[in-house]
Amino acid sequence: MFTGVIEGLGNIVRFDKKTSNRSAAKMKIKLGKIAKGLKIGDSVAINGVCLTAINISKDVAEFEMVGETIQKTNLGILQSGNKVNIERSLKVGERLEGHFVLGHVDGVGIISKMDKQPNQIKIWTKVPKELSKYIIKKGSVTVDGISLTVVDVLKDQFSVSIIPHTLKITNLSYKKVGDKVNIETDILGKYILSAG
Repeated sequence: MFTGVIEGLGNIVRFDKKTSNRSAAKMKIKLGKIAKGLKIGDSVAINGVCLTAINISKDVAEFEMVGETIQKTNLGILQSGNKVNIERSLKVGERLEGHFVLGHVDGVGIISKMDKQPNQIKIWTKVPKELSKYIIKKGSVTVDGISLTVVDVLKDQFSVSIIPHTLKITNLSYKKVGDKVNIETDILGKYILSAG
């Protein structure tokens, strides 16, 4: 379980997309100070995708992914040198500052517009039709693991407003129109719609 409050950026130092064992890919990420206290078997959200640390050497952690993760998220298009959003799993008793995030990405959206405004940037993201029904105005959404509030909703797009601090500490500062981002819709909305 995560909150969508990003702790910092990690740097991919190695990405092997064809491995000799059962996994589809292995990724080594330099976590810096975020690696402190990390143990093998711990969950870490990488761009909002819950992965398990399988090896740790100083501040570099290794994660493996199955084919489903490569196909259904933006992790499969990443390469060495790319910056990724990092969040360690939530500990019992910690303050919940974002929203409930599972790290189970629902799909990939495409940034369609980045509108720079005074003290913020408004980002529009186009999403697949099956995800749009879960995105509501003033509701929560996770974009590349970042807990955000939905500002506008159109038929197949939504917007979020990013403050300078969020832009500075996340990979959104490296994004441009046409880039793919991982989308996880609000778990509460999914349960409400499926119950109806």
